[in-house]
Amino acid sequence: MNVEPSIQAKLLDLAAVDAELTRIEHRRKVLPEQQEVQRLEEERTTRKDAAVKVEILIDDLDRDIRKLETEIDGVRKREQRDRGMLDGGSVGAKQLSELQHELASLERRRSVLEDDLLEVMERREAAVADHQHAGANLSKAEEDLTDALRRRDEVLADLAVASQRCASDRDGLITAFPDELLAVYDKQRAERGVGAALLQARRCGACRIELDRGEIARIAKTAPQIVARCPECGAIMVRTKQSGL
Repeated sequence: MNVEPSIQAKLLDLAAVDAELTRIEHRRKVLPEQQEVQRLEEERTTRKDAAVKVEILIDDLDRDIRKLETEIDGVRKREQRDRGMLDGGSVGAKQLSELQHELASLERRRSVLEDDLLEVMERREAAVADHQHAGANLSKAEEDLTDALRRRDEVLADLAVASQRCASDRDGLITAFPDELLAVYDKQRAERGVGAALLQARRCGACRIELDRGEIARIAKTAPQIVARCPECGAIMVRTKQSGL
């Protein structure tokens, strides 16, 4: 392929723009700000789950409290009934003994239930405190996530501007190249990452491998307009006074 040396030299400008596009794309994929967003999203989920878990516990304790209060109320009503019968003086000796025994049992039962109720209410109080703490942690996680999303979006916006600028520069450069040369360059770049590079001090600027003397001698004898390619990586080698020929 024959291309004017001045046109070949412009491949270095195109390669520089493409290298910058590659760096931008790589940074977009490994963005620390995105990794921080993902970490905080996981943290928010964990803290939300913790808050929901405490909410479920409080609901269970409320149900237990209602059940115990209902049982205590039932026991008290039975106590009131039995005392009313005792105070009425209309029961016989045998029934009197039975009522007294039942009242003692009811008092013990009510005492146990009231102790259980007090324990559950204390557990609920502690759970409410845990829920408030979990809610504060969740709010903090959401605030941190919002801030991280803002920082990430700002960086992505900057990268988008830089990428658009490079794309515009690239569009302006490619009009200078013959279609055949550009096709070779784009294919090489797609396969190896670098389409063209400077041959400098006998070393390919794409793969950084130093060419042997025989290859250098062959390239030196090649007319400047003939496009040279690296025998190792296939990249187009742009020859200048720095090439060591």
